[in-house]
Amino acid sequence: MEIEIDEDKCIGAGQCVLTAESVFDQRDEDGVVVLLDASPGAEHQDAAREAATLCPAAAIAIRAD
Repeated sequence: MEIEIDEDKCIGAGQCVLTAESVFDQRDEDGVVVLLDASPGAEHQDAAREAATLCPAAAIAIRAD
Protein backbone atom coordinates (compact mmCIF):
# COMPACT_ATOMS: atom_id res chain seq x y z
CA MET A 1 0.00 0.00 0.00
CA GLU A 2 1.16 3.47 -0.90
CA ILE A 3 -0.71 6.58 0.28
CA GLU A 4 -0.70 9.92 -1.48
CA ILE A 5 -2.39 13.11 -0.32
CA ASP A 6 -3.48 16.17 -2.24
CA GLU A 7 -3.01 19.10 0.11
CA ASP A 8 -4.85 21.41 -2.29
CA LYS A 9 -8.03 19.33 -1.90
CA CYS A 10 -7.82 18.98 1.89
CA ILE A 11 -10.43 21.00 3.79
CA GLY A 12 -9.10 20.17 7.27
CA ALA A 13 -12.07 18.08 8.39
CA GLY A 14 -9.78 15.80 10.42
CA GLN A 15 -11.58 12.53 9.75
CA CYS A 16 -8.30 10.97 8.64
CA VAL A 17 -6.60 11.77 11.95
CA LEU A 18 -9.55 10.50 13.98
CA THR A 19 -9.56 7.26 11.99
CA ALA A 20 -5.83 6.58 11.55
CA GLU A 21 -3.79 8.74 13.89
CA SER A 22 -0.61 6.73 13.31
CA VAL A 23 -0.77 7.47 9.57
CA PHE A 24 -2.16 11.04 9.42
CA ASP A 25 -1.84 14.28 11.34
CA GLN A 26 -2.87 17.88 10.69
CA ARG A 27 -0.88 21.09 10.47
CA ASP A 28 -1.58 23.36 13.42
CA GLU A 29 -1.81 26.54 11.35
CA ASP A 30 -4.49 25.46 8.87
CA GLY A 31 -5.59 21.88 9.62
CA VAL A 32 -4.31 20.50 6.32
CA VAL A 33 -3.48 16.80 6.43
CA VAL A 34 0.10 15.67 7.07
CA LEU A 35 1.07 12.19 5.94
CA LEU A 36 3.08 10.50 8.69
CA ASP A 37 3.53 7.15 6.95
CA ALA A 38 3.17 6.76 3.17
CA SER A 39 3.57 2.96 3.42
CA PRO A 40 1.91 1.87 6.67
CA GLY A 41 2.34 -1.62 8.03
CA ALA A 42 -0.41 -4.21 7.80
CA GLU A 43 -1.74 -3.28 11.25
CA HIS A 44 -2.61 0.24 10.04
CA GLN A 45 -3.78 -0.41 6.49
CA ASP A 46 -7.46 -1.00 7.23
CA ALA A 47 -7.65 2.26 9.18
CA ALA A 48 -5.84 4.12 6.37
CA ARG A 49 -8.33 2.77 3.81
CA GLU A 50 -11.24 3.81 6.00
CA ALA A 51 -9.74 7.29 6.41
CA ALA A 52 -9.49 7.65 2.63
CA THR A 53 -13.12 6.60 2.28
CA LEU A 54 -14.28 9.03 4.98
CA CYS A 55 -12.36 12.03 3.63
CA PRO A 56 -15.05 14.49 2.51
CA ALA A 57 -12.66 16.17 0.05
CA ALA A 58 -11.26 12.94 -1.45
CA ALA A 59 -7.76 14.23 -0.68
CA ILE A 60 -6.34 10.79 0.15
CA ALA A 61 -5.42 8.28 -2.56
CA ILE A 62 -4.46 4.69 -1.80
CA ARG A 63 -2.53 2.57 -4.29
CA ALA A 64 -2.14 -1.16 -3.86
CA ASP A 65 1.34 -2.66 -3.99
